[in-house]
Amino acid sequence: MEQIRELTRAEEQIMQVMWRIGKGFVNDVILQLPEPKPAYNTVSTIIRILEQKGFIGHTAYGRAHEYFPIVAKKDYSRAYFKHFMTNYFGSYKSLASFFTHEENLSVLELEEIRKMVDEEINKKNADHE
Repeated sequence: MEQIRELTRAEEQIMQVMWRIGKGFVNDVILQLPEPKPAYNTVSTIIRILEQKGFIGHTAYGRAHEYFPIVAKKDYSRAYFKHFMTNYFGSYKSLASFFTHEENLSVLELEEIRKMVDEEINKKNADHE
């Protein structure tokens, strides 16, 4: 998969709407945005930028365009998280250390995390047998 480009805050807000609604016209996107609603031209411009970046495609109905996401939310989330983890923590171990030492996680939350890690270890061990 080619590298997914990082989105601006406004672009990500529009993509969150597109991922939620699946497809829609500019007015459909505007209806999903919080108050104060941005201008039609603002949203239209951001959508065109997202289309140029390869995140959104469209179907033309005369002069109207119905837009749809091309990049899946899961793919963007994975790429963004990997970029975030690499730039801010350097390794998954450092990330885990940050959350276990710097955040005020409850014993229950830590146990749930340990359970998820143990399940993944068991799954990977089973795959190697």
